[in-house]
Amino acid sequence: MANLKEIRNRITSIKSTMQITSAMKMVSAAKLKKAQDAITAMRPYSSKLTELLQSLSATLDSDAGGAYSTEREVKKVLLVVVTSNRGLCGGFNSSIIKESIKRINENYNGKKVELLTIGKKGNDILSKDYTVIENRNDIFDDLTFDNVAKVAQQLMDLFVNGSYDKIEIIYNRFKNAATQIVQTEQFLPIKPIESEGTVNLDYIFEPSKEEIILELIPKSLKTQLYKAIRDSFAAEHGARMTAMHKATDNAKELRDDLLLTYNKARQAAITNEILEIVGGAEALNN
Repeated sequence: MANLKEIRNRITSIKSTMQITSAMKMVSAAKLKKAQDAITAMRPYSSKLTELLQSLSATLDSDAGGAYSTEREVKKVLLVVVTSNRGLCGGFNSSIIKESIKRINENYNGKKVELLTIGKKGNDILSKDYTVIENRNDIFDDLTFDNVAKVAQQLMDLFVNGSYDKIEIIYNRFKNAATQIVQTEQFLPIKPIESEGTVNLDYIFEPSKEEIILELIPKSLKTQLYKAIRDSFAAEHGARMTAMHKATDNAKELRDDLLLTYNKARQAAITNEILEIVGGAEALNN
């Protein structure tokens, strides 16, 4: 009977786990809908802003981007690593951490690389072996454009004053609830515009194209970082919802297996008791 008691305890424990994972799945599903709507609504604006910037830049000199497009010999690199503050989301954080380590060891081997982490999980792991200049866990407490714009402005200032020769963003891009794509984007310097053919813009600009583009570049960079963090935020909830769905299914399967084992063990115990009673009765008769 001790064995049966042990199996019952395990079944009870698994049922409790199922309730937790199922609740977390529903919470993530609700948050995912809001986060997905936000990033879906933002992508067209971000794409159009980038398209406008490229169209204008293609008609100007190569240094139209001013200080933000200055190409320097890459000696010092800053990686902006975007993870989550919480776990239980499958390989969401580990994929970003692996990509960050890969870029440090392969793409920038021999160069000085420092990190700015957004999210507690990435900071907890990467800060053990690499230099983290700042950790911004607080971004996810109030994820607004104004809060992200402050971080983007900080990155822009670090590049302009020569602290870093290149800045990249590593994050998970949201595709759907089950799929997150690890994305690495160059933040600064601004990539040269690769125009196909002749760009013909028959517009009258007021003020000049140069002034417009210099106004658009900082806004575009802030929007780029905000979109990346929004993408990661939506991808996190998708990954957690999927992970909790799989955990719930696995718990159900394990519970069913244990119930079958319990019923077999209970049936065997009852059979043994019946055999003992029958055996005792036979002994008395003899």
